[in-house]
Amino acid sequence: MAELSLEHEGLMAHEGSTMPGGLLDIMRRGVRIFDLSQPLEPGMPTSPNHPGFKMALMRRHGDMVRPDGGSASNEMFMMGGHVGTHVDALSHVSHNGLLHGGVEAESAQRGGRFTVHGAETIPAMFCRGLLLDVAGAHGLDMLPGGHPIGPEDLAAAAAWAGVTPERGDVVLVRTGWARNWHDAEAYIGHNSGVPGVTEEGATWLAERGVVATGADTTAYEHIPPGQGHRLLPAHRVLLVEHGIHIIEHLRLEDPAAAGVAEFLFVLAPLKIVGGTGAPVRPLAVVETSALA
Repeated sequence: MAELSLEHEGLMAHEGSTMPGGLLDIMRRGVRIFDLSQPLEPGMPTSPNHPGFKMALMRRHGDMVRPDGGSASNEMFMMGGHVGTHVDALSHVSHNGLLHGGVEAESAQRGGRFTVHGAETIPAMFCRGLLLDVAGAHGLDMLPGGHPIGPEDLAAAAAWAGVTPERGDVVLVRTGWARNWHDAEAYIGHNSGVPGVTEEGATWLAERGVVATGADTTAYEHIPPGQGHRLLPAHRVLLVEHGIHIIEHLRLEDPAAAGVAEFLFVLAPLKIVGGTGAPVRPLAVVETSALA
């Protein structure tokens, strides 16, 4: 892939990242866009730590009809910032009272929203994305509950895909756990545990200079059976120690089935001022000719 230089506020084009050159020419030749987000609807799986998604029609067609016969309908929805496919702001996690960069969490959160590291500071991302299919590298459709994904798993998945994580990349980790999406209890996995990245795995990614990483689970982390979200060491390593954003509840089955390992990654978070997370609809863009 040739390098594409970007100089636009909010677009991440980091030194060392590679992008397809002649982007317009590629678009003309044809691309396939993989939507990596889960749908938002009542009853969807939600972490027990966050308020779920609720929606209702506040006005229905026929409640008011205009003189020309036109009518409109609209809804109201409520949700937490960490519901559905979303990205964590650096204000989301503290350690020993400190956020990323040594910011005091207690003072930063006064007034009902964060004055530092809020969701509005999460940059848009337009960079190389890599899919590390850990389940596929193990010859599985889905990793077993509670499977810890450490450096060896990540390195093996990268070698299996023929890619190498580099500075400026976004690395997405497929466990196959999203196959449980329509069974909320199984997906949350309190009894079974949930496969995910360990503290050592997070450190391995941070050492390679990734700007964000995500997974197809509720917490990204390795969750042992019966323990729930008691400890979140990967969040500490990524958010607090290295300032690396985490994307959760990803839908990675389609690109994995198509054999996609490297792609143009596009993400634009909502600018929720002082928030700790933001809903997103990330995209993986692949030139059609590159697909198997």
